[in-house]
Amino acid sequence: MKFHAPLIEGVLLQRYKRFLADVQLSSGEIVLAHCANSGSMLSVKEPGSKVWLSPAADPARKLRYTWELIEVNGAMVGINTGLPNRIVAEAIAAGEIKELADYDSLKREQKYGKNSRIDILLESLGRPPCYVEIKNVTMRRGFPPAHRAEFPDSVTARGAKHLVEMADMVRTGARAVMFYLVQRTDCDELSIAADIDPAYDKGLRTALAAGVEAIGYACDVSPVGVAVARPVKLVL
Repeated sequence: MKFHAPLIEGVLLQRYKRFLADVQLSSGEIVLAHCANSGSMLSVKEPGSKVWLSPAADPARKLRYTWELIEVNGAMVGINTGLPNRIVAEAIAAGEIKELADYDSLKREQKYGKNSRIDILLESLGRPPCYVEIKNVTMRRGFPPAHRAEFPDSVTARGAKHLVEMADMVRTGARAVMFYLVQRTDCDELSIAADIDPAYDKGLRTALAAGVEAIGYACDVSPVGVAVARPVKLVL
């Protein structure tokens, strides 16, 4: 996935009210940017960090910039949670996700379960449908091993609900896959942050026991774009 326009470099001053960030551009101008991330952003919101913004495609939009990337200890991290579905869909269509290859159709945002929508639905004649739920991963804490990403970075009741519905899909004979997209360049393992959300940790274990699959992939992240790069090992 490539950004629609060249990104603009700046320095993060603060992230606040969940969806807002003050950023100082190289010109010295301080701008208000949209922060498309509702999580705690633990480990990826340190004031003084180098960040990159995308200019709004619509000149009439209230906020002229969107916060896209941050540099953390030399690693690039994509923080925009509005992008992972597109990133993963492009990778599947290009045959870059071996676990999700060889399906005839890919549909996004399809209704399923109890008033929910699945991020991606894969279908082929003669094969069970495959429901793919995508989670964006940005957190890496100082706990050993240091190269391990963690999810979630805050309590996610919605995420726990998705696990139950994915298990329900498996019981109907469908395939269900939790896809953890690590938008970082410095991780090759992924674990669940049970200390932050023990209910999600328990829910994932229950879902896996019911036949739900879980896979993780890390990304190449740069001011040009973000793309799926390599699998990461899920460590429970």
